[in-house]
Amino acid sequence: MKLDLQTTGMEFASEMVVKASLYKLGITEVPTVLSPDGRSRPPHLRTWRDGWRHLRFLLLYSPRWLFLYPGVFLMIVGLIVGIWLLPGSQNIGSISFDVHTLLYAAIAIIIGFQGVTFAFFTKVFAISEKLLPEDPKLNTIFRYVTLETGLIVGVTLILIGIVGSFLSLTIWKETAFGSLDPSKTLRLVIPSLTCLTVGLQMVLSSFFLSVLSLKRR
Repeated sequence: MKLDLQTTGMEFASEMVVKASLYKLGITEVPTVLSPDGRSRPPHLRTWRDGWRHLRFLLLYSPRWLFLYPGVFLMIVGLIVGIWLLPGSQNIGSISFDVHTLLYAAIAIIIGFQGVTFAFFTKVFAISEKLLPEDPKLNTIFRYVTLETGLIVGVTLILIGIVGSFLSLTIWKETAFGSLDPSKTLRLVIPSLTCLTVGLQMVLSSFFLSVLSLKRR
């Protein structure tokens, strides 16, 4: 009764074991003898479908490894590579890295941010649906990281992106809206678009997270 199990399918057994571990309850293995059930028809178990349902359910219990850690890793790598390439092209031996690599770094930052937000979405959803117990660390974070905080940071990033885009347009205007040197202009355009994208994601994610956090009867 304390576990308050929620699943209705074959994940029930996994939920029971996982929650017993999370609640630090004692788990005892009782030996038993299995006998043929006497059925003439094959069992309902479908190996791949039921196996995937279990794996998918267990991944919900580990949003840190599924979303948070990969997301943080991508964001850190993207930021390091992006800062490295902003001044100009870089060489490692005979290999030259330029704006194309900078674009991949920007994509890594965007995808990494999505992974981090999905980690919070999954954690809040699992707690609200009573699949996971309350997390004191998460409650502490939400005391400081609120909807308003997310909106302020998100809008700030959007404004930075708009300013960068306006500067890019000014540079283009100086050439009478003709051809540009991509290796120079993209070093301003790519960071500007990254700030715009991440800023909009942060604003929308802040609203969605506040909806997930609403108390329900």
